[in-house]
Amino acid sequence: MPVLQYGQTIIEWSFQLDTNLKRHYVTVERGRLVLLRGPQVGESEQEALVLRRARWIREKLSQVNLPVANESIVTGSRLRYCGRTYFTEVRHSREMLRPTLTFTASRFIVDNPDGASIEPNVLLPLLDRFYRERAHEKLLARVRYWQRETGLHAAGARIRHFQSRWASCNASNTLEFHPRVMELPACVQDYVIVHELCHTLERNHTKAFWALVASHMSDWERRHQVLERAMFGDAV
Repeated sequence: MPVLQYGQTIIEWSFQLDTNLKRHYVTVERGRLVLLRGPQVGESEQEALVLRRARWIREKLSQVNLPVANESIVTGSRLRYCGRTYFTEVRHSREMLRPTLTFTASRFIVDNPDGASIEPNVLLPLLDRFYRERAHEKLLARVRYWQRETGLHAAGARIRHFQSRWASCNASNTLEFHPRVMELPACVQDYVIVHELCHTLERNHTKAFWALVASHMSDWERRHQVLERAMFGDAV
């Protein structure tokens, strides 16, 4: 596998050809090589793309490689929603048939028939369902708001999973948002929406695209920096 040294960080990556993509994306995940996906390019071009995002990759590698102190979620663990982490209470509820997750505006409550702790792989589908429900309720309403504010109009908006991106504007100008967008602060959610609405006019990240974003959201760079620090894949 190709390797690049950036300061004291060794970045080893693999390349995955994806002819459906018009640009290249970098994904950083725990226990895996950095993944570069997109149109066919040679190794020297791959290295240039990785080098362009090397600082971001280094930050993400340091985050995902942190040791996990407690794999199980227990009372006192914290779950993320709208830019904050909330106290989580895990209750041993013997009468329940299956675990449930509720949110009370100040904390998450997990009722679990199997004990006072719950494994992440069991909790994840419950959290995903919560994000998806809140996205349908709140995020799609913000899409309608920003369409009125900007005068930019999408063919539609929906919630769907991506492998390594927060959102997309597809070829038919339908906006698609990952449920995990609901982890982000509300101001950054708005930035993601405006960003994708601008893609209905400007498909690529050209100077004209960024000028369009700035015309509708003057502080977009500050919001973009917050998004950059969030843990997901990123375009190059």
